[in-house]
Amino acid sequence: MALLLVALNAGLWWFANRPTGPQDWHGPIAGFAYSPFRRYQSPLTNKYPSNRQINADLTLLAKYTDNIRIYAMLQNPQVVRLAKNHGLHVLAGAWIDRHIVHNNDELAALIEQAHRYPKTITRVLVGNEVLLRHDLEPRQLMAYLDRARAAIQQPVSTAEPWHIWEKYPELVQHVDFITVHLLPFWEGVDRKDAINTVMSHYQMLRTKYPNKLIVVGETGWPSNGDRFQYAKPSLSNEAIYLRDWFQVARARNIPYYVMEAFDQPWKESLGEGRTGAYWGMFNADRKMKFPLTGPITEDPSWPFKALAAGLLALIPMIWFGRRYARFKLAGRFFFMLLLQLASGVIVWAATLPFNFYLSPFDWTMLALLFPAQIAIIAILLINGFEFTEVLWRRAWQRQSHLLEPDPPEIQPFVSIHLACYNEPPEMVITTLDSLAALEYANFEVLVIDNNTQDPDVWKPVQAYCDELGPRFRFFHLEPWPGYKAGALNFGLKQTDERAEVVAVVDADYVVRGDWLSRLTGHFHDPMVAVVQCPQAHRDFEQNAFRRWTAWEYDGFFRIGMHHRNERNAIIQHGTMTMVRRSALEGTGGWSEWTICEDAELGLRLMHAGYQLIYVDELMGKGLTPADFKAYKSQRYRWAFGAMQILKGRWGWLVRKGPLGSGQRFHFLTGWFSWFADALHLIFTSMALFWTAGMIGLPQYFSLPMQLFLIPVIGFFVAKVIFGIVLYRARVPCGWRDTLTASIASMGLSHAIARGILHGLTRQKTAFVVTAKSRRLGESGFAAFAPVREELMMACALALAVFGMTMYYGGTYIESTLWIIILAAQAIPYVSALAGAWVAHRSTDS
Repeated sequence: MALLLVALNAGLWWFANRPTGPQDWHGPIAGFAYSPFRRYQSPLTNKYPSNRQINADLTLLAKYTDNIRIYAMLQNPQVVRLAKNHGLHVLAGAWIDRHIVHNNDELAALIEQAHRYPKTITRVLVGNEVLLRHDLEPRQLMAYLDRARAAIQQPVSTAEPWHIWEKYPELVQHVDFITVHLLPFWEGVDRKDAINTVMSHYQMLRTKYPNKLIVVGETGWPSNGDRFQYAKPSLSNEAIYLRDWFQVARARNIPYYVMEAFDQPWKESLGEGRTGAYWGMFNADRKMKFPLTGPITEDPSWPFKALAAGLLALIPMIWFGRRYARFKLAGRFFFMLLLQLASGVIVWAATLPFNFYLSPFDWTMLALLFPAQIAIIAILLINGFEFTEVLWRRAWQRQSHLLEPDPPEIQPFVSIHLACYNEPPEMVITTLDSLAALEYANFEVLVIDNNTQDPDVWKPVQAYCDELGPRFRFFHLEPWPGYKAGALNFGLKQTDERAEVVAVVDADYVVRGDWLSRLTGHFHDPMVAVVQCPQAHRDFEQNAFRRWTAWEYDGFFRIGMHHRNERNAIIQHGTMTMVRRSALEGTGGWSEWTICEDAELGLRLMHAGYQLIYVDELMGKGLTPADFKAYKSQRYRWAFGAMQILKGRWGWLVRKGPLGSGQRFHFLTGWFSWFADALHLIFTSMALFWTAGMIGLPQYFSLPMQLFLIPVIGFFVAKVIFGIVLYRARVPCGWRDTLTASIASMGLSHAIARGILHGLTRQKTAFVVTAKSRRLGESGFAAFAPVREELMMACALALAVFGMTMYYGGTYIESTLWIIILAAQAIPYVSALAGAWVAHRSTDS
């Protein structure tokens, strides 16, 4: 199968670069527009070519043509003299712009050169697209033309696009011949329609001015750069257009000059975008881009790239196919295909920059962004592995179920710990009622209230515990350090000496009566340290916001926990969990240095060699966060705590040791999706800065290359597809709940990003208890207070989209892709606003 995919990879590269066969061209080329600047030379920086370099250029061009066109006299004035030595005829130009003194100097130099080299300079041009640029009025240009015609013997003209000659017929009276620029690319036409477009313009001028010779001063097609409407720059399009044009021009006896002889990288800064650098028939290194006979291949080096992509993917594909032979054939094929596509994208991204004339700044940005692209591909592969295993496993290898209850005499004694802080007493009492109704003989309940200051909040709970009897014990701790972990450590010291298992439940949960009786039997296996059930929710059906969040939580427990459980790598949660007491105490109790003490304990127990069991049965249900502020705060805490664990246990995760490779894989990569949220925030901030630059300072900020844009869009689309398909396959909710759960999830992106970045750069943060009861009395405006930052980002992105649309529109494919990316980047922020508003409008029935 791996070899088949390698072959398909080669076929894809071939298809993208399949040879095309325009008619062969034999014979000379009528002429070339010639600018002598080389790779790192530019008139804008006063870096000019030497006589030796110009002489080498003319030696090369003389093999293909007898005619060249130059644009200015004061720049590189030696060109005419050197052209004479090669027997080349020159269409010499004077560069005319808004500067009168400069124009007079250019015209004087042109007249002087025309007199000195009457046989080399066969025609002259006064100005190049002067009226198109609105540098002068027609009468001013005509005055310059008249001066030139009066001073020299050679025929005189000026060069303009076809529509300028049509617009100003009076201009024709002041020239000896018409020099027209026919550049169908800038008219946005498809390459296959380009020759017909050019000939229609040429024929129009012939008809309008039948007594004037028409010389095509520029015609051609760029080999690279930004798409312009329907016109796509490419090597094959340049080759096909020019070879077709050569045939047509010879048949019609049309004099012309190819635009242009050599690529001119410096022209990228002239307002034509990236395309301006790539009009040459030869590249900046003076190598011909395409042959004049035989088929044309867009990328002649594609076989080497296909081979590199195939070899890069081959070993990972073979390993995956053997390692996961238990997957269905479709699943193995799908993930191996992902590996091959990822390898192809890496090779493409690594080699594409060499097709461009990049500046040192561009290379610096590339060096910074390329690792981010690798990270995007890695995240996509990790998500793809989860997608493959969940959809195409034959069976779960580590699937645990409810057990038949043990008789009371062999039931392990369970100490249930309920930590609470400032919780509504009626909510805690509901939880206590459910614990009192447990169908289990050997258990106790320890209620540890830590740092609740209002006696009216904690004393009713204490009184109710007294009513429930001696197996319910209440402790009020004030002040007490360590947040929830500190309270649980206190409870561990107060635990009945008979207890073999410690169970933890949140203060808002209602547990099933058979919670303990159907699960404690798993602890008969001495290697089992944890039995974990899903974090499920109740009383959400009639509240829109609670319904959004309930199904969002459900996705991880239906999908991600099963995926991790296959390699004994689940995330232990601080509710609906049971822990072997000896393992808990033997590994140091609850860690107070992290605000995610539950997940850290699970990792520590795995490191100690224990098994953690996940039973996907809803044995208890709690309340979802009351509002979007609480929802965000909880996810921020999880992200911050995850980074604390990552930093604190880094050595365990990166070095081979007690943790298995699967466990290290999940704890290193399981948070990659959250890292993607952090990258999203960073990338969005950079994108806003770059967009402002492209609009305000376009001479310094160019449109990003497709190299950066396509993988980002592909990642976003793939992630959306993976998420929706997995939800539909695993989570028992309808399409509407799937979509609203997705909105809820995306709305957390900014909070997660802040949690990740703060967790990486800070040691500690406050433990904020997730509010489960509704805050009343908020105004509509106050509903958006928890999402102020998201609102600012959404507005900034909306302005960026508007600005890009107004400034660039759909002119370039890169501008369209950039607008799409900006809009996609806004989705998480708009989702947060939607979540905050829905939470504000929702009421509990």
